[in-house]
Amino acid sequence: VQLQASGGGLVQAGGSLRLSCVASVPSGVSFRTYVMSWFRQAPGKEREFVSAINRDGRLFYANSVQGRFTISRDNAKNTVYLQMNSLKPEDTAVYYCAADRQLILSEYRRSYSYDYWGQGTQVTVSS
Repeated sequence: VQLQASGGGLVQAGGSLRLSCVASVPSGVSFRTYVMSWFRQAPGKEREFVSAINRDGRLFYANSVQGRFTISRDNAKNTVYLQMNSLKPEDTAVYYCAADRQLILSEYRRSYSYDYWGQGTQVTVSS
């Protein structure tokens, strides 16, 4: 599985960005069977969970982004999105998309649970 993230950039506080992550999956495997997630990592900090969407369309968010960020997926395009609104300077980080097919619910928020990672896209929010 190969993941390609895009959409990062520089935005002022209060602004919005939409991240995209396109997945290339093995022949015969459906993209819809993957749990797709976003994590982020700020300088000097550990990688942290942001949001996930599972194969049933259930949504999961970190408390810090609940109500501001929205995750979605388009299975026809093998793509997961992260719409980020009301951005804050503390949202500044490299954002990574991740995928896995073998996760149970309790594993969604743990970065080490995921086998596949995108290359990351930088999001910078200025105050």
